[in-house]
Amino acid sequence: MSTRGALRALSRRCPVLSVNRVSMALNKVLVPAAYCGLSVLGSRDENCSIPNRVLLDVYGGLGGGWNNVLRLKSCLDRQESVLRKVDDGLRKTHAVAPHRQSVRGSDIGLGEEVGAAKFVNGRGSPLGFLNHSMANKLVVAVDVDEVLGSFLSALNKFIADHYSANHSVSEFYVYEFFKIWNCSRAEADIRVHEFFKTVYFKKGIQPIPGAQRVLHRLSTFCNLSIVTSRQNIIKHHTMEWIEEHYPGLFQEIHFGNHFALDGKSRPKSEICRSLGAQVLIDDNPRYAIECAEVGINVLLFDFDNSYPWSKCATAASHPLVTKVHNWDEVERSIVSLMVS
Repeated sequence: MSTRGALRALSRRCPVLSVNRVSMALNKVLVPAAYCGLSVLGSRDENCSIPNRVLLDVYGGLGGGWNNVLRLKSCLDRQESVLRKVDDGLRKTHAVAPHRQSVRGSDIGLGEEVGAAKFVNGRGSPLGFLNHSMANKLVVAVDVDEVLGSFLSALNKFIADHYSANHSVSEFYVYEFFKIWNCSRAEADIRVHEFFKTVYFKKGIQPIPGAQRVLHRLSTFCNLSIVTSRQNIIKHHTMEWIEEHYPGLFQEIHFGNHFALDGKSRPKSEICRSLGAQVLIDDNPRYAIECAEVGINVLLFDFDNSYPWSKCATAASHPLVTKVHNWDEVERSIVSLMVS
């Protein structure tokens, strides 16, 4: 069956289908790719046997032997993601689609010969781009604070209200709070742990603009995991926050337990190497240099050029460190790494 024939057949079954041509070129020179997407929104119709949401993708190649393929993926109602503990972190038992529904049921790949269509049960795969098998995906580690969420802005509000000390993000020339607050390191750690117990931390951290949108796209050809210096004491809340704002995007969550009141810490470079991470996205120059020194490509994140602590000449001059100022630049840099 031709692609056009498949589209006509599907549209006859579901008259509410809409067709959209969307450019998926992450970089017009490096990655010439596009798809034709059909979507069904709403609940099951008695004249349409495909429930809730359907996306029919006709993919162009991203190079490297990716043949054109017609894929039909059905998404049922979202189920809660299940995470299980692994060593110092957490791992999801299944991958979840970028949309808020989990992919259940079948993943149907229709190649040039429809008779060879393969039905794959189980874990599903992200929508919107040609899916790589996990073995072929680029392994990317992602920091949390100031990369996925605005931790420092929320902390500044807490400090202002509870310690009558007003600070702005622009004052943090280093990401070591005791140096900004003019107190001991121990006192700074106590204040941060007080912050963890408040609504400022639990509800006040907002996602970084553009992160969710770009990570949805990256998740189709990258294996994404969280690698954060956050403490073990806030594992549970961190997991809930990630699932609220970045549902189903990360395979594992690992905690370094840095600046903790108790427990051992673990270097980010060690965690990244254990994951086989090829790329780290982080805002801290110290972690950037640490990981670059062991051969990991680092995207040093300085959102809108507004993070003073990220402006480190030593880190920026390292051949494996690339400065990025927003999530669109993250996307372009990762695609460039994949094709270089």
